[in-house]
Amino acid sequence: MNTTEQIQSSYVNAQKIFSELGIDCEKVMEILNQIPVSMHCWQGDDVSGFENPDGELTGGIQATGSYPGKAKSPAQLRADIDFAMSMIPGKLRLNLHAIYLESDTPVERDEIKPEHFAKWVDWARDARVGLDFNPSCFSHPLSADNMTLSHPDSEVRDFWVRHCIASRKVSEYFGKELGSPSVMNIWVPDGYKDVPVDRLSPRKRLAESLDRIIAEPISKQYHKDAVESKLFGIGTEAYTAGSNEFYLGYAATRDVLLCLDAGHFHPTEVISDKISSASLYVEELLLHVSRPVRWDSDHVVMLDDETQAIASEIIRNDLTERVNIGLDFFDASINRIAAWVIGTRNMKKALLKALLEPTAQLKDIESKGDFTSRLAFLEEAKSLPWAAVWDYYCLQQDVPVRADWLKDVKQYEQEVLLKR
Repeated sequence: MNTTEQIQSSYVNAQKIFSELGIDCEKVMEILNQIPVSMHCWQGDDVSGFENPDGELTGGIQATGSYPGKAKSPAQLRADIDFAMSMIPGKLRLNLHAIYLESDTPVERDEIKPEHFAKWVDWARDARVGLDFNPSCFSHPLSADNMTLSHPDSEVRDFWVRHCIASRKVSEYFGKELGSPSVMNIWVPDGYKDVPVDRLSPRKRLAESLDRIIAEPISKQYHKDAVESKLFGIGTEAYTAGSNEFYLGYAATRDVLLCLDAGHFHPTEVISDKISSASLYVEELLLHVSRPVRWDSDHVVMLDDETQAIASEIIRNDLTERVNIGLDFFDASINRIAAWVIGTRNMKKALLKALLEPTAQLKDIESKGDFTSRLAFLEEAKSLPWAAVWDYYCLQQDVPVRADWLKDVKQYEQEVLLKR
C-alpha cells in the first residue's frame, strides 16, 4: 500500500469514528476550506520593509537571529510567500505593512498612495488571495521616543494621523481591486519606560487622533478599521497609552474592530478567554495569533493549548464570520519560510480539531449539569483521529502531507536562499 492509499484508508476509518459522534468529516473540510488565515509578510524579511531596508528597528519592534536567506527585495519576498503558500492548505490572505511599498524614489509615510502597492495587488490577484494592511508607526525618526498618535507635539501627531489616513486609502484600494475587504490594523508603540504622572492626557490625545483618522466613512465592503492594544513593550515597560481597556472601549463606541494579540497581555492572560466577552460588545474582532515566551516575543505558532483554545472559542461560538484570523510572529533564527509553513499549518490544524469536536453533545451535557461527563468527553476527544482527517485534507488540497514539505524547503534554501 503506497502513502496515498494509506492516507485514504486511515481517513475512511477516522470518518467512521467521527460519524458515530454525529460529525460529517466532508462537511468539516468544506467549512475549514472557507476560513481564511492572514499570513504576515514581515516573517520573510524581519520587518525591514522596502522604505529603508537597512534602517534600525525601533518602537518595540525587534527581530533576533541571522539565519541566511532573508528576502531583500519585493520580488524575493513575493517568491518566498508564493513558495510558503504552496505548502499550506485552504484559504489564505496576506497582511502587509506600509513599509512594504514599492517606489523608485523615497516616499514619506504620510504620502503613501495606492500606486505604491500596485504590484502587491497584481500579485494577490494572480495568487487569488486577499490583502490586509497596517500603518507602520515605528522605525521612523518621528517615532524614536515611543510616542506617535499620542505625542504631546501636535506636529508629530499630525504626521502620524496623515500616515494612517493615507493607509486607509491604500486599504480601501485593496478591497476594491480584490473584491474582499481589507482589515487595516492600527498599532502604535506609545508609552513610557518608567512610571508616568499623567496617564490620562496621552490617552485623550490618542483617542482624538484616532477619531480624526476614521472620520471619513469608508464602506466596510472594501475596508475595515481595527485597533490593537499592548500591555508593554521595549521602552514602554511601565505604561502604554493603548491599553486593552482603552481599545475595548474605543472599538465598542466607534464601531471598529478590536484586535487581540496573543502576546500583548500579562503572561498569565490568554486571548482565548477574551474572545467571547469582547464579541458581546464589538461586532467584529481581529486576532493576531502568536506565541509569547514569557512576554511578547512573537515566536512561531505551535499547536499548543492556547492556539487550540483560540480556535475552539471561534468554532464553539460560531464566530467564523465575526473573527478575522491573522498571524504575527517573526523568527530570524530558523528558515523563515519554514516558520511561515509551521505556524500557518498549525493554525489550520487547530481549526480542524475544533471543527471535529462534538460540540453540540458537549454543550448539551454541560447544560444538564453533568460536569463529570463533560470532562470525560473533552479528554477522550483529544485522542480522536483528527490527524488522519488533516492528512487527507492536505492530500485533497494538493499540498505536502505531514513533514514532506520540509525537504522542499531545504532544497529551496540550497537553490535560492543561500545564493542571496
